[in-house]
Amino acid sequence: MIRCQFRWALRAWLTCAALWLALGGSAVVQAQPAWPAKTVRIVVPYTPGGGNDILARLLAEKLTTALGQPVVVENKPGAGAVVGTDFVAKAAPDGYTLLVAASGPMVFNQVLLSKPPYNSVNDFAPVSMVGSFPLILGVIDSSPARTLSDLVQWSKANPNQSNYSYPAASFQLVMELIKSRSGLIALNVPYPGSAPAINAVMTQEVQMTLVDSGPVASLLKAGKLRALAVTSDQRMPAYPQVPTLKEQGIDLAVSLWTGLFAPAGTPASIVKRLEEEVAKIMRLPETQERLSKLDIRPIGGTSAELGRILAQEIDLWQQVARANNIKPQ
Repeated sequence: MIRCQFRWALRAWLTCAALWLALGGSAVVQAQPAWPAKTVRIVVPYTPGGGNDILARLLAEKLTTALGQPVVVENKPGAGAVVGTDFVAKAAPDGYTLLVAASGPMVFNQVLLSKPPYNSVNDFAPVSMVGSFPLILGVIDSSPARTLSDLVQWSKANPNQSNYSYPAASFQLVMELIKSRSGLIALNVPYPGSAPAINAVMTQEVQMTLVDSGPVASLLKAGKLRALAVTSDQRMPAYPQVPTLKEQGIDLAVSLWTGLFAPAGTPASIVKRLEEEVAKIMRLPETQERLSKLDIRPIGGTSAELGRILAQEIDLWQQVARANNIKPQ
């Protein structure tokens, strides 16, 4: 009799436990709604029109379809891309605020700023490398410089008039390396994005500019801007007439990159979903065709790969800055 009562009690306890687990499991599921359930915003720490903005809008367009929720781009330029980047670093890690940023704010700001308000390694969850691109050193078509050597000689003869525009810290460090290895004299003048940096040389506020190739494509084809050098290790297919730095005696080849990031602490499942979707987008033939016209190489790598590249490049450019006596400001 006692044994029967025990068995009955045990069965009742197991039934209640199973019911409790079922209800508890349901409650857990309800507490974690599917992502995304509302609009996702991609912050670009530059003004509209530059290569990063173009990439962000491409991602937003394709992710809107893939995720089933609106994905919008929000430009937050300022302070060498610090404003928008720091905004995302401090955003809620819920997958609804993302960052499309180049190696400028993520790598070079860590090297060139003495007290950056964010830490690129600790404050972000890398999602995926999006694309890479070389830089172009250009002058207005009316410039007396037809070659980089001409520009160097002109700058030495006119040191007080020689300056250059650039849209981010990464461009500045590359340009300072070009200066140190070529003898070029030029004062650096920062702008909040590629478009205003290009406009500055077109209105002759500055004599030269170092920018990504996409935003200057139409000016180069129209002959309004003259490219004196590309920073890639080989000539660019779109501009076969423009020599590399190495061809002009400067031992330097640099391509910058753009990546997608989320605030640190963003759930791994969200990061993984975004990583997979970016990879799909970068493999699309239409994406590759669109980016090839802007001289951007689509990538779409993994979160782990982007994290490794980020850490390695911060270390590399810190060494370059020390070797060239470039002090954090």
